[in-house]
Amino acid sequence: MPEKPFEVIVIGSGATGGVAALTFAEAGIRVLVVEAGPQLTSEQALGKEPLNTFRRVTSLISETHKKQAQHPGYWKANPLLYANEKDIPYTTPDERPFIWTQGRQVGGRSLTWGGITLRLSELDLKASSQDGYGPEWPISYSDLEPHYTALEKKLGVYGHVDELEQLPDGNYLGYLPFTKSEENFARLVKNKLGYQVIHSRGFGPYQKHKDGEWPRSSSPGSTLKEALKTGKVEILTNHIAERLLMKASGECAKGVIVVDRLTGYRKEINAELIILCASTIQSLRFLLTSNESNQSSGFVDPSGMLGHYLMDHVSTCRFFSFPNKEKQNQLDLDKNPEVLSGAGSFFIPFGSISNKESSTDFLRGYGIWGGIDRFEPPSCLKRKPGTKTGFLIGHGEVLARKVNKVELSSNFDKLSIPIPHIDMSWGDNEGKMVSNMNKTIQEIISITGGEMLPLKELIKMPFIEPIIDQALALQEEAPPPGYYIHEVGGARMGLEEVNSVVDKWNRLWRCPNVLVVDGSCWPTSAWQSPTLTMMAITRRACLNAVRNQNEKKGHPNISP
Repeated sequence: MPEKPFEVIVIGSGATGGVAALTFAEAGIRVLVVEAGPQLTSEQALGKEPLNTFRRVTSLISETHKKQAQHPGYWKANPLLYANEKDIPYTTPDERPFIWTQGRQVGGRSLTWGGITLRLSELDLKASSQDGYGPEWPISYSDLEPHYTALEKKLGVYGHVDELEQLPDGNYLGYLPFTKSEENFARLVKNKLGYQVIHSRGFGPYQKHKDGEWPRSSSPGSTLKEALKTGKVEILTNHIAERLLMKASGECAKGVIVVDRLTGYRKEINAELIILCASTIQSLRFLLTSNESNQSSGFVDPSGMLGHYLMDHVSTCRFFSFPNKEKQNQLDLDKNPEVLSGAGSFFIPFGSISNKESSTDFLRGYGIWGGIDRFEPPSCLKRKPGTKTGFLIGHGEVLARKVNKVELSSNFDKLSIPIPHIDMSWGDNEGKMVSNMNKTIQEIISITGGEMLPLKELIKMPFIEPIIDQALALQEEAPPPGYYIHEVGGARMGLEEVNSVVDKWNRLWRCPNVLVVDGSCWPTSAWQSPTLTMMAITRRACLNAVRNQNEKKGHPNISP
């Protein structure tokens, strides 16, 4: 247990935790990062086959990953990067399931992140001014733009400049090429339907000889690694941040109580600033445990909104065969050099702008992510010779509704920490959006000459077909909330304390030395993959905190 005094405590070591630690460390501020899981070596974290497959099988048999295994990402990552569901329980209403994916290790869920980096637009941040529903963000695109740019330059992401109103361009190294099948697909979609198919934006596939021991999309391979190099950052592993400790005045926090996950021992750690980067639901659990309604000396939430307005992205997935018009010999057909990655794929980015030009019966917008010839099986396993295999996944904005919430259950985990109760369901708007997604996907596949089929009718999958048959992603209805792992909301930003939990600089209204910067601060969900925006929000809030600290100390501020 580190004993030296720290100026800042960062709770969580994932995508936002890495940015927070680096931002303060580069300003010369001492930081303690509190992480609930262990420090793994890159070999332990990434694993290798066939050991990863063996771990998946044993995890399914023991039901330690019964819910998390529903997400396709589980089947390509090391199962050790997914938390044991029996050790970290939560409850839901029986009729309203929620799939909560957790990563408890240094790096958190950044180690299983798909690596797509899409910016939000002014249309997303100010959507209610267009349709009259729900809150606006208290910040504009111009507030986030310099932080998007700084992060993209630092991380090194790929993308194409497309000049779209609904999807701002970023700062890119270049773009990763389409596969030949994707080129043909994009041309047909554009010529026959007028929809623009763009190169996806984000990270390329991990290459150890180029990227080093860790993927650059992970915090151990980028921000957290750089933060540790400064000598200003230490990590306290295997410790869970349980709750805030308030000063006697009740006007700010003095520290946090952490629990040793291995021994159950509790200890107080003090700091001037506390930055909450634990991921949406864990951050809400921490805040609810620290609130005056659950602690006699807890912080005050004037809005009464803490825990409410939980969101995720609603999604639908379809697989299809696509005619292969390229002349290749059988050996070439069995090769698959074009690996699926954040930038190695494509988007059809409708966004909410499409609602202005059509008679849709739902609010807000969605995008369709896809790829063809990115995970092509050997010819001996293909049921449709002479074709390539593709997928299209629609994911769209979920409206903020007060009934969707996180509360504290009356039950406790084995460390006597209250467990979260998650109560969320899709509304009528999400149902109408998914119907539109499915109709659009069917139209796109048909017009390009593809054939939409269940995955098991495209690929022979001996031994695992019974599992595939039960996969939520392949059902007609949208998977339940949580499935897409884009949960946000519950401690939303705003301009007034009566209708928001944190201010525009992510500070708790009545406890301003606590910053909530992960997905829990989002007022609306937008439709884009959220991680880059979470990181940009974190950088913006932490740089403001640095400026405020410097002013208190009488130090001059230098614009970053």
